[in-house]
Amino acid sequence: MQIRAIENSNIPNTKEQSISVYENFTWTQEDQKAFFTALNNRSDLHCLILCTDWCPDVIWNVPILFRVMEQSRISTEVLLMEEHMETMDLFLTDGGRAQPIAVFLNGSGDVLGRWGARPAYIQAVMNRFKKNNPDKQEAGYKEKLNQTYQEIGELYHASNEYQEVMLHELRDLFTTFPS
Repeated sequence: MQIRAIENSNIPNTKEQSISVYENFTWTQEDQKAFFTALNNRSDLHCLILCTDWCPDVIWNVPILFRVMEQSRISTEVLLMEEHMETMDLFLTDGGRAQPIAVFLNGSGDVLGRWGARPAYIQAVMNRFKKNNPDKQEAGYKEKLNQTYQEIGELYHASNEYQEVMLHELRDLFTTFPS
């Protein structure tokens, strides 16, 4: 996969940052780890991760998705958004191609659920921006958008809280899947 630089992300090397998130992940709550380990018996589950290699949310979130899928032994396939636009367009977030999106399927290929593109408390920052700035042509829109991305980046950089939130959100989602 070609790794491209990210503008305005404060992530100087995308590949190394993603690897670092993956390698430094630890299970801080044994009950979370046990929950996902118990899914080892679910050979009927499959995960598709729709993403690009240039999005900051991908760099922070996909390594955590990989760790969860490994712990659960859920087969996982990564689909590059640019090569799978029709599939991506089936899983828009508020009408946009936000990513990463993790789509969970059963053995028949039916969609059981999806997660993404960000933990809810981080997505709330973008939702607030979109609500307060509906006109993309408005003066200062791009600057406000960049400030929003900066705020989102600060939330990721602040701590590993986003990882714990992801684990809770994924666990809540998985409990809705039929046995």
